[in-house]
Amino acid sequence: MMFKLTTHHLSYLFAGVMAVTVAVPSVAADRVTFVVPSAVPDLREALGATSSVAALIRDTPDASGDEILGAALSDYAALTRVLYAEGRYGGTVNILIDGREAADIPLLDTPASIQRVRIVVDPGPLYRFGDVRIGPIHPGTTKAVPQGGAPARATDVRDGLDAVVTGWRTVGHAYAAPAGQDIVADHASDTLDVAVGIDPGPRITFGRYRIATPSMVRESAIRRIAGNPEGLTYSPEIIAEAERRLRRTGAFASVTITEPDAPPQDAVMDPVLRLVDEKPRRFGFGAEVASAEGVTVSAFWLHRNLFGGAERFRAEAEVGDLGGARSGVDYSLTTRLDIPAIYGTDTGGFVMAEAERRNEPTFSTDRVELGFGVNRRLSDRLTSEVALTYLWSQATTPSGTQTFNLVNLPATITYDSRDDALDPTSGFYAQAEVTPFLGLGASASGVRAYGDARAYRALGGSTVVAGRLQFGTVYGPAPQATYPDYLFYSGGGGTVRGQPYQSLFATYANGQTGGGQSFAAASLEVRQSVTDNFQAVGFVDYGFLTASSGFSGASGSHAGAGLGIRYTTPVGPIRFDVATPISGNTGQGLQFYIGIGQAF
Repeated sequence: MMFKLTTHHLSYLFAGVMAVTVAVPSVAADRVTFVVPSAVPDLREALGATSSVAALIRDTPDASGDEILGAALSDYAALTRVLYAEGRYGGTVNILIDGREAADIPLLDTPASIQRVRIVVDPGPLYRFGDVRIGPIHPGTTKAVPQGGAPARATDVRDGLDAVVTGWRTVGHAYAAPAGQDIVADHASDTLDVAVGIDPGPRITFGRYRIATPSMVRESAIRRIAGNPEGLTYSPEIIAEAERRLRRTGAFASVTITEPDAPPQDAVMDPVLRLVDEKPRRFGFGAEVASAEGVTVSAFWLHRNLFGGAERFRAEAEVGDLGGARSGVDYSLTTRLDIPAIYGTDTGGFVMAEAERRNEPTFSTDRVELGFGVNRRLSDRLTSEVALTYLWSQATTPSGTQTFNLVNLPATITYDSRDDALDPTSGFYAQAEVTPFLGLGASASGVRAYGDARAYRALGGSTVVAGRLQFGTVYGPAPQATYPDYLFYSGGGGTVRGQPYQSLFATYANGQTGGGQSFAAASLEVRQSVTDNFQAVGFVDYGFLTASSGFSGASGSHAGAGLGIRYTTPVGPIRFDVATPISGNTGQGLQFYIGIGQAF
């Protein structure tokens, strides 16, 4: 026999797709039972995730008979859509309420209480595509439409239509849409024939964005940041990229760009831009504790849209080494103003100023640095930044007190595909920085290079392996003539846990000690979830240092290992690590570290 599906049935096919994407609930097995052939085990999960009556009894154990009957009646259509989504168009659904078919129970004679619901599903045979005609199809369409002989799942019908429509939209036909459809299920041969016409509509070009909502950001700045698409052939990616650019400024809580409902008569589209401003100011603070370094506290003040052009101003103050055993107290104040799209849609500018006093185990410095620069987003994951800064510092080392006057040209490129910056479980992070520095007066010139690479991989559902490599070197001046903060040390929470802070340093040819000109470190962590909020961590860190450039000269190394726990909070995991040395002669005993966010 033949059964012809109407447009109404086609909507069932698409709705069925959505039905199987819901998370599977825990069903109250004592009151709701699913009877499904064992040959189709995945179907039981999809049905359980979709069933309204199962969800009602699970979430509301004391639901009334009227509520349960209403949910059961809605399940006939919902569960049938699940069958359609799985390519089964000849199945049956029976829902028995205390042994009676739900559809046969009079609405005016609903039982006051219902004890058991039994859902019996016969999925019927798996249908396959017969004759499939969807088109016309643009030659540039990248995803294939369903082919004859393949299982006739509703997901494939929907995806095929989406692929054809997207193919037309990608080349400028913004209003491409299905235009007429004929879908026939042949129950004798268990096949599904699909015929859907596509109307590409006119080829559209962009006009100007029409800003439909008020904003504290100037209209000229909004247009500059979003980019001017006027005269370009329509592309969904141009709209999506404009939304991303506006969101990245941080000035907006919501950004939406929509297309007019109907094709414009002149084929020139003015997309509609709707914005919701973010709150202009934000405050925050942080704290870390380490056994050797003591307590570090910080606070920041952020002002969005400072001058009406979506500028971002941030001031941050930090006090470190409070109560530390190896050095004095550190102070720093950092300010930075970022101006988006100042040199083009994806190129911003910034100015910065920093003042700092550092008291480290092997040196102390007073430093002021001023500068400006540009940053450019090369892709969603790749960014770059170049700056020009002037640095003045007075530093005291074992060699004596020196004054440094340096003009720096730091260039940084960063790749970041992590799923979460504070608690990553997958992806990569890599940053490379090269800083040529020109010494003024008696200060020496040279170049400093530094790299930081991290990788994360989830093993199963609850284990994450994380690895990190750090490396750096300084070329040019002798170690004693190098600005101390450009040299490298190892030990402490950022390099080798279990070893005291900056406990690995270099010994120069004249017998003096200080930072090394070359450095490498490696870390490995295994993070195991114990509960929804707690995570246990095991780790090992290794650090290597040489006195001279290019990893030459006198060298030393050390390592540490330990255990930690993480407690998940809305602002990131709270970290507690305990570590001990496992090689080297730079430390002994236990070191502990407390902070927010993973160690790396």
